[in-house]
Amino acid sequence: MQGAIQIVDSQDVQVTNWLLEEAQPSVRYHALVDLLDRKADDPDVKAALSTIRRVGWARDLLRTQKPTGYWEAHEPRTVREWVSFLRFPRFGSSIWKGIILSDLGLTAADRRIRRLADLIFEYKLHLSSEVNFFTEEVCIVGNTARMLTRFGYGEDRRVRKLYDWMIEDQREDGGWNCAAGKPGTLDCWEALAAFASVPKANRTAAMERSISRGAEFYLERKLFEEGRRYAPWFRFHYPTHYYYDLLVGLDVLTGLGYARDRRLRPALRILREKRQSDGTWFLDRIHPDEGPGSGRGAGWKKVRPLALERAGEPSKWITLTALRVLKRVEDAS
Repeated sequence: MQGAIQIVDSQDVQVTNWLLEEAQPSVRYHALVDLLDRKADDPDVKAALSTIRRVGWARDLLRTQKPTGYWEAHEPRTVREWVSFLRFPRFGSSIWKGIILSDLGLTAADRRIRRLADLIFEYKLHLSSEVNFFTEEVCIVGNTARMLTRFGYGEDRRVRKLYDWMIEDQREDGGWNCAAGKPGTLDCWEALAAFASVPKANRTAAMERSISRGAEFYLERKLFEEGRRYAPWFRFHYPTHYYYDLLVGLDVLTGLGYARDRRLRPALRILREKRQSDGTWFLDRIHPDEGPGSGRGAGWKKVRPLALERAGEPSKWITLTALRVLKRVEDAS
């Protein structure tokens, strides 16, 4: 099968070795586990996992974290600051950085992650507070649930309450939407991504029903057929924050077990076409994507991007994600 992950020819070996370089242990860790099927007790896996916090992107993010766990200048002193704390400004505040750290592989085994999680529970998931995420928009609810689940808090009742809300907030068509009363949209992928972070053995029957309905919503639309063609969906990005693109959809759907579904084929064809001659994929843009067809106004220029790699160049994270998708498809065939 074209694009399948078979580490046999020189290009496959070269790309895999590039992903296994020790300079970015998060990529190395995920490549070992997701592409080479190494187990958690494998010495190389354990070594890479233990190095993530000390080398590369995670280290760079953690260097600017305050000792008490946040990245903001100070803890909130007014009601307005309380509401914004940990969440704003976009992409530079604590929750956005926490999402990335959870993607990279850090967990509550690191005390700095525990401190961040404690702040999120205190300021955003306090059961008796009116300022919380429990009935917020699906983008922040899903991202927070996924982050905390990956950190190791998936069984915490406050995290489970986030999952309950996503199930309740699912629209009749099976999708989600940040706007009240609106039908589902492909842009709201965060709930399915959160469900994908929950081990199958830990999912409730209600979660499984929600996943089935949500997956069908995406598959019916072939992951990109919704209204007029939206150019940013066909460009690959990381960090994704709360933005959707084709690679996001493919990673979530194949991660949930739908790799054999024929309706993924158009999206997979696009994924393979975007592969470079050297076997890598580019990071096309950094969010917020203001490229052609985005329709974003001048106001977004005030948002400071958060980037790990350079746009327009081969990306380890995008290549890792693309190869993971193709491996799932190959394994399911």
